[in-house]
Amino acid sequence: MAALTLAIGNKNYSSWSMRPWIALRASGIPFEEVFIPLYTDQADKDKILAFSRAGKVPVLVDGDITVWDSLAIIEYLAERFPEAKLWPEDRAARAHARAVCAEMHSGFQALRNECGMNLRRPVKPVALSADAEANIARVQELWLDCRARYGAGGPFLFGRFGAVDAMYAPVVHRFRTYAIPVAPEVKAYMDAMMVLPAFQEWTKDGIAETIVIDKFEDA
Repeated sequence: MAALTLAIGNKNYSSWSMRPWIALRASGIPFEEVFIPLYTDQADKDKILAFSRAGKVPVLVDGDITVWDSLAIIEYLAERFPEAKLWPEDRAARAHARAVCAEMHSGFQALRNECGMNLRRPVKPVALSADAEANIARVQELWLDCRARYGAGGPFLFGRFGAVDAMYAPVVHRFRTYAIPVAPEVKAYMDAMMVLPAFQEWTKDGIAETIVIDKFEDA
């Protein structure tokens, strides 16, 4: 049995669950996945609370250590499995990567609200607010800057797959399903993410889910 357990929500909708899941899977770190449906009944809420009193997924359990919050989990994984190299080895690059992840973690609220993650959603654009458009422009600016500065070693934001790619993986889906126009270099990065086996596995599983959460089906 895997030493790690990761409690997650619906793969079709749960962008925060996707982040540490893809970090684990793409890094080849073995773990047990526990699926808890979101926005259902009290029994499922109690299951989440049994993992963390925060009452949210994802939650990582490693023996007697419990870590909640996607970015905190990824930070823990980077320390626990240094061979995965989730952060760049160079100090300047690592500082830049952490700042880019933190910006994703705390920002882009308009994009989140107006382009919710729904893998089964038909690919089509929607009218977006100026704030959402500004979020989209900023994400592309970040991606292009990372690629230009640090991407020489591979197709991902810092060359090889790492924490930053995991944190922005759901945005790749948002850009895809809402048919967001992007720069050619951004499209190339998105293509690299979408052929990543871990990304494809999550996507396949999410599309196969049959649970429908009405509040996420409006757009």
